Amino acid sequence: MPENQPNYTLLSRQLDGLLSGEKDLIANLSNSSAFINQFLPNINWVGFYLIKNNALKLGPFQGLPACVDIEIGKGVCGTAVAEKKSQLIEDVNAFPGHIACDANSQSEIVIPIYYNKEIIGVLDIDAPIKSRFDKADLEGLELLVQILEKHIHI
Repeated sequence: MPENQPNYTLLSRQLDGLLSGEKDLIANLSNSSAFINQFLPNINWVGFYLIKNNALKLGPFQGLPACVDIEIGKGVCGTAVAEKKSQLIEDVNAFPGHIACDANSQSEIVIPIYYNKEIIGVLDIDAPIKSRFDKADLEGLELLVQILEKHIHI
């Protein structure tokens, strides 16, 4: 494991403990964004977008104010929903249709969140450096989202 690479297995156990016993979605998303922000180095925004009225609406996050509404199929978050798969973007400026909420963001990773086999939103993380995220981050963050999904009660 690289020196700055988080131990996602350990983090997943810690997140599971943090969310255990809480059923409120907003409370769990809020604590999850704060938790990820605390333990993931070199990021400048982490949060959630939830599907409402067939679009993505800003949810709990850590970082600067963000775009509130994102159309499905637009930007990295909307693309993750439309394609039903995680997006690992090394250079957001090279991503067609990137929505620049923060000009300092250079790379991004987005993980879909499922409830009853339907996407209900995404985890979105931005970084102020290009190529911040790698395959280990993708797999580790997908693991954290799986833990979060266990604690979703809608």
